Amino acid sequence: MSKIKCDHCHLEYDEDIMIKDDSLHFCCKGCQGVYHLLKDDGLDSFYEKLGNKTIAPPLTTDNDVEKFDTKSFEDNFIKTTDEGFSRIDLIIEGIHCAACVWLNEKVLYDTDGIVEANINFSTNKAKIVWDEDKIKLSEIILKIRSIGYNAYAYDATIADEKATKSKRDFFIRMMVAVFATMNIMMLSVAKYTGFFTGISEQVRNYIHLGEFILATPVLFYSGWIFYKGAYYGLKNRILNMDFLVSSGATFSYIYSLYVLFGGKGESYFDSVAMIITFVLVGKYLEVIGKKSAVDTLDKIKSSIPLEAIIIEDNIKKVLPINSVKVGDIVELKAGEKASFDGALESSSASFDESSISGESLPIDKQKGSKIFSGTINCEKVIRYKVLKSYEDSTLNSIVTLLEDSLSSKPKIEHKANEISKGFSVLILSLAILTFVVWYYFGIDLGFDYEGAEHFEKSFIVAISVIVIACPCALALATPIASLIGISELAKNGLLFKEAKYIETLATADTLVMDKTGTITKGKLKVKKAKFLDDNIHKLNLLYTLLDSSNHPISNSVKEYMKNNFSLESKDLFDIKSIDGQGVVAKYKNIDGKVFNILGGNMKLLKTYNIDYKFESKNSIYIFVVDSKVIATFELEDEIKEGAKEFILNIKKLGLDVVMLTGDNNATAKNVASNVGIKNYISEVDPIEKAQFIQDLKNKDKNVIMVGDGINDSVALAKSDVSIAMGSSADIALSVSDIVLLDNSLNSLELAFTLSKRTYKFIKQNLFISLVYNAITIPLAMAGYVIPLVAALSMSLSSLIVVANSMRIKLKK
Repeated sequence: MSKIKCDHCHLEYDEDIMIKDDSLHFCCKGCQGVYHLLKDDGLDSFYEKLGNKTIAPPLTTDNDVEKFDTKSFEDNFIKTTDEGFSRIDLIIEGIHCAACVWLNEKVLYDTDGIVEANINFSTNKAKIVWDEDKIKLSEIILKIRSIGYNAYAYDATIADEKATKSKRDFFIRMMVAVFATMNIMMLSVAKYTGFFTGISEQVRNYIHLGEFILATPVLFYSGWIFYKGAYYGLKNRILNMDFLVSSGATFSYIYSLYVLFGGKGESYFDSVAMIITFVLVGKYLEVIGKKSAVDTLDKIKSSIPLEAIIIEDNIKKVLPINSVKVGDIVELKAGEKASFDGALESSSASFDESSISGESLPIDKQKGSKIFSGTINCEKVIRYKVLKSYEDSTLNSIVTLLEDSLSSKPKIEHKANEISKGFSVLILSLAILTFVVWYYFGIDLGFDYEGAEHFEKSFIVAISVIVIACPCALALATPIASLIGISELAKNGLLFKEAKYIETLATADTLVMDKTGTITKGKLKVKKAKFLDDNIHKLNLLYTLLDSSNHPISNSVKEYMKNNFSLESKDLFDIKSIDGQGVVAKYKNIDGKVFNILGGNMKLLKTYNIDYKFESKNSIYIFVVDSKVIATFELEDEIKEGAKEFILNIKKLGLDVVMLTGDNNATAKNVASNVGIKNYISEVDPIEKAQFIQDLKNKDKNVIMVGDGINDSVALAKSDVSIAMGSSADIALSVSDIVLLDNSLNSLELAFTLSKRTYKFIKQNLFISLVYNAITIPLAMAGYVIPLVAALSMSLSSLIVVANSMRIKLKK
């Protein structure tokens, strides 16, 4: 059987196993995929540069990709977005610098059918959204593998196992490097001592040989990850940090080999080992720092039960949580955590809801009361009906939101990435320029180098320039600080949908707040009720109308009516809710007469041309039948504890505070004056609220809107960042950018202070990395830094950025 060369890797294979593609031949689908990828992206000049050399074929683990398109895999890992696209979270193996992230995102975004590809540098987790009609998940996996990386579905257990394995491999490589480097340092002491005290040429050669033996495994085993990263970077026309490290170490190694085999000069095997070792140690400490930052998310996820006991035909079954359906009855023992949102079937129960609301005391619940996933059953065995699947549950929504926030990038990070992309090209150019200037123009800063010695000095100075530059610190500056900031916010019940909102919140200049449930407690109580017609039939209509609305005022009046009258519901029709005003409906009695009924505020009465004067500094509710006022209610809402101090502190942070409410002017004025808000707008409906927000934005204001996440949805959507306060976490998560789980103004203030603190440290990190490079690169070009010191300072710059970011955790 004749042998044929693969048109990609140039390795020879039997003709019968080759894949034919027009006039081309490939040894495997991987080579075929890479060939067409390079061709489509205009990178086929790669083969001209390759010449007749052979390369290793790409990953050939495509025999398992069919599983990614199976129904069972889809049920376990793939979700559907609101727009109807498919979404999955993947872990991408092999990512260890910002350039890796950029390469994967670029290739994926350029793939037809992929809507979104967002990769988090800190966790290697990728959020992929794609159109199932245009591309399959298996094809996406093959695309990632074709450029030298591997991907698998994110699963907490598997991810932890793979992370542990990867960390162990990294640790072994690092320890080999540390061991060899320590021994090289002992040999170097002898060599440099002999340099001053006299040493024979033979002994010197033996020392060089020993250094060679020790440095070789450091470079080619411990440093393999840098070669791998540099290879895939070059393959895609990117000069990354790995290229700088590997090229600096390799050039030093080659020159040292020249000296070992008889060339004139000094060997630098010690520098080779130290370059690799220092950078490896630095990267390992980065890994530890990142792990510390994501511990909050890990703790939340590890607390989710994996199984649930369901009752079916009075028989208990243990099922995985993903197999439990809406409508199933779940049994929960004392001390166990609920996995689903549901309704209590038992007569009573007590739940610890501190993980959701921040309330430290147990909450008593009666039959029919709502149970939130993530809360703990305190007293006895109870049963509840599942109202939402695990995937849609409150706790899982919180976890998903946190994971998404860690995958997103602030605007400032995109700017930093733009800078770091061209950084390596600049450094390599400076290194070449440095060599040329030193060698051809005879710069020696007082040293007398001639011939080989002059070349040696020029060469080593150029190597120092390559090694000392640190694009890694620049790339780490934003993501590591964002990661720590997000985790600290989450610890305090503040859920950010995306990390970019840290930057927006930190740079905001205007805070717009709804009144009810935000500044006030939102638990209205009827302070005064007046009945102009106490006909029980009409009061029944009032009770039924109140029951058709979920507004806090309607709920409070309904509670008052229930406690003071014995009422029954009637059949209403044409029920309409008018935003910011109230509810209208119709009722037909047994004689066929139709009554027009309405309930709401004064604005509703004006809309229906009902002439009635009623003023109060409290919230009001008026009930009308056929244009006749039947009852009026005055409701009082307590101002939250610490509201005045909160407003004062927010103003100190430099924000203008505006209260925006649909309530009457007298009530708004009373609340505003009590908490110290000078600028307030009252009696506005949701559309007017949204227009007010838009008007502020038209004036180039950076607007933060705080509301209940439901009635203020239009205004929230218009703001730069929307914040939901309230216990309806499942609803709030869908309409707001930030959710405060405990409904506290202290948490809202913390959101601003921690965001500003995080943003300050991001800017500090960028400043540190830029100043580091601005100082050290000229020093290296001037010949004041030897390669091993360059490697040490390069690692230290990254560690300084990580250590500085950890200061976000420090409480003032």
